[in-house]
Amino acid sequence: MTQVLFALGSNGSGQLGIGHKEDVSVPKPVLLPEEECLSPQPSITAIAAGGNHTLLLTSAGTLYWAGDPSPGACGVIQPSNSTLAPQFHTVDLTSLFSPVQLIAATWEASIVVADGGRGLYTFGLGLKGELGLGTMIVRTPIPSLIKDFPPAGTRILDLAASMSHAVAVLDDGSAWGWGAGRKGQLGEVPELTAVVDAPRRIEGLGFSVMRAECGKEFTCLFGDREKGEFVVLGSDKWGIKTDAPGAEEITGWKDVGASWGNVFVLRGDGSVLSWGRNDHGQLTPSNLPRVVQMAVGSEHVLILSEEGDVRAWGWGEHGNCGPIPNEGGGADQKGSVIASSKYVPEGAKITVMGAGCATSWVGIDIPTPS
Repeated sequence: MTQVLFALGSNGSGQLGIGHKEDVSVPKPVLLPEEECLSPQPSITAIAAGGNHTLLLTSAGTLYWAGDPSPGACGVIQPSNSTLAPQFHTVDLTSLFSPVQLIAATWEASIVVADGGRGLYTFGLGLKGELGLGTMIVRTPIPSLIKDFPPAGTRILDLAASMSHAVAVLDDGSAWGWGAGRKGQLGEVPELTAVVDAPRRIEGLGFSVMRAECGKEFTCLFGDREKGEFVVLGSDKWGIKTDAPGAEEITGWKDVGASWGNVFVLRGDGSVLSWGRNDHGQLTPSNLPRVVQMAVGSEHVLILSEEGDVRAWGWGEHGNCGPIPNEGGGADQKGSVIASSKYVPEGAKITVMGAGCATSWVGIDIPTPS
């Protein structure tokens, strides 16, 4: 199989990696480094997007970047940015001890987990503690190890981030956060500090954490899926805490995600439960087909249906949800089909999706000719 990755949406900084810097509303193939265009190539397994940069992680642990490298979130750039084409390039990971396993992005920083889950590295710009490297370091283009984390004898199992804070989940069931914390998104702390500049354990949860999802000013932590354990920390804007469902409504969930102002739960029956903001149609539309995969962006969502259609809904002004149906009639989308298995080569299938800050990604595995 050969994987082809397509992108659409906001592209003013070249963060789609499609060869130019214009927004697009139909999927366009991304451009990988020339040496990676040879077959066979490692498949893309994870996509993380900041405000103006994108990270792609391959099954081999290689990391690619596209977009604006000036904050340092794309690593050390050689040659100078003025000579680089708007496509994906390889991140210099020579400071790491092993391939990358997990990735996340804040607005202007990148976060990666390596060393078998025992190394957390950050790079970019973090004026609100997003780098987790202490008070004195707010910018670095070199993937820098956060010292003494995770604690000895533990590994990082999950990683999440939003605009200005991040959370890591460890194999002992604890959750640790850093970055902006003024709204309580990193748990209640005595000093109610606005900035947490190094990973700090989130206390008083009452259950072992399995997954974390970060919204703009909140964090949602999930425990045992068969018990429906979860808690929302931080701001209650848009009713993100007061409108949360009971545990019985999410028991047995398959996947979870958070946008800037919403939480989404892919339930065992293939339905998507959501709550929070809805001023741009972010909540789950009615009559949605049974869902097998989900990706959540800043204010939009992608799903892959059982029928093989990729549908998008939410705020789509930059084309990230497909062409806007009525020019001048608003950019909200209610479930547009942006890709479909019906129109891919025989034997091909959609395998990976990603959603970022008004950006969307669809990866298709295509049989390699014999």
